Amino acid sequence: MSWEIVIGLEIHVQLATQSKLFSGAKVGFGAQPNTQTTLVDLGMPGALPVFNEAALRMAVAFGTAIDAEVCKHSVFARKNYFYPDSPKGYQTSQMDHPIVGLGHLDIQLEDGTTKRIGVTRAHLEEDAGKSLHEDYDGMTGIDLNRSSTPLLEIVSEPDLRTAKEAVAYMRKMHAIVTTIGISDGNMAEGSMRCDANVSIRQKGQQKLGTRAELKNINSFKFIERAINIEVQRQIDILEDGGHVHQETRLYDADKNETRPMRSKEEANDYRYFPCPDLLPIEIDEAYIDAIRQSLPELPDQRSARFVSQLNLSPYDAGVLSASRGLADYFESVVAVCNDPKLSANWVTGELAKYMNQNNLEIDAIPLSALQLGQLISRIQDGTISGKGAKTVFDELWNNAGEVDAIIDAKGLKQVSDQGAIEALVDDVIAQSSKQVQQYIDAAADKRGKMLGFFMGQVMKASKGSANPGQVNALLKQKLDALC
Repeated sequence: MSWEIVIGLEIHVQLATQSKLFSGAKVGFGAQPNTQTTLVDLGMPGALPVFNEAALRMAVAFGTAIDAEVCKHSVFARKNYFYPDSPKGYQTSQMDHPIVGLGHLDIQLEDGTTKRIGVTRAHLEEDAGKSLHEDYDGMTGIDLNRSSTPLLEIVSEPDLRTAKEAVAYMRKMHAIVTTIGISDGNMAEGSMRCDANVSIRQKGQQKLGTRAELKNINSFKFIERAINIEVQRQIDILEDGGHVHQETRLYDADKNETRPMRSKEEANDYRYFPCPDLLPIEIDEAYIDAIRQSLPELPDQRSARFVSQLNLSPYDAGVLSASRGLADYFESVVAVCNDPKLSANWVTGELAKYMNQNNLEIDAIPLSALQLGQLISRIQDGTISGKGAKTVFDELWNNAGEVDAIIDAKGLKQVSDQGAIEALVDDVIAQSSKQVQQYIDAAADKRGKMLGFFMGQVMKASKGSANPGQVNALLKQKLDALC
């Protein structure tokens, strides 16, 4: 039987405000439990919320960035449910009148094509607290530091058809919210996480299947794994003649499985009603336009500029523009060495490899854009080879220092003296009569591959210090003259 996967994502973005959505308590990660709370956050009787306008500006900025409808009238509602980390017994959110309406996001697929994903809405809401289990034997502790932290919940249309599409959508959303500065996007700290609604149906069928909601996934890798595992679970159930139940499930990364959390509630189970303590939000077109005009260059715009002005490939441009920090770093490197293509190769290659190995973001790396730009300049002017440059890069990453000083200290400077290189080439040719004859006898289109032997001998004789470009050119010139 042929199945079609249907996926919709609900992405929760923690907004980068200084204080909470409805109180003056500080927002921050890692503080001692219950030290960043007020009477409002604790749900004390008589404590009234005061709306944080900075969160509104950030929500409007997001709406304009994805070309969505920004609603001039929006309303806060109470979403009623009882859970230990929500002392009020309800969550202040938005239901019928969200701040952001219909929009869209274009993602790039693996085959290079673009797919448009609809965004249903984005609404403001407060985060809940956090349950702590590890430090309490047989009990649960509650930390309300996160309570009332401002969130923007972004709900997609069910337009995603594979786990890889879901990851591409999530990455693109991450690029946008970090570029416009409304969130740091730190998934490890919970600044961005998502719920994935997953269902399957027979190909050609229009009716949606019964969905399961995978809760609170906080890494791109786990999003893909969790969706694929859940899809296979549902296929196995249906092909065995069973029925998929609508429920909320958790993804266990250690066991690589999803497991039930609770049956899925419908919206009417939450008994939404307008919050009596908060007035409706009213904004005008001038407010929206002012925020729209203040937006920085968006990822798609930056990517297009990298292609048109710097002659980068669409792939390289897309990788670099996916992170504002990485794109800024790249442009700073180019400003030093004036070589966009070589800079892109190093930033997306060696630099990205070291960042992944050390689990570092661009703002925490030990290598400055100035240092990398100077290193690339030394490749350009022939001072060092590409292999030598990797040695310098490793030293800069691990022990800091100056590019030129490291080159001198490690004896990495290339020999570029024409006379010295020519003497090495002549010596290798004189000592390799058998290989020279094979070169002469070979067809013209085969000789290029045979140069590798002579290159290796010259580089060995020079202890790797000869300029490879000059060696290659001289070898070809002298060997071809013998043919």
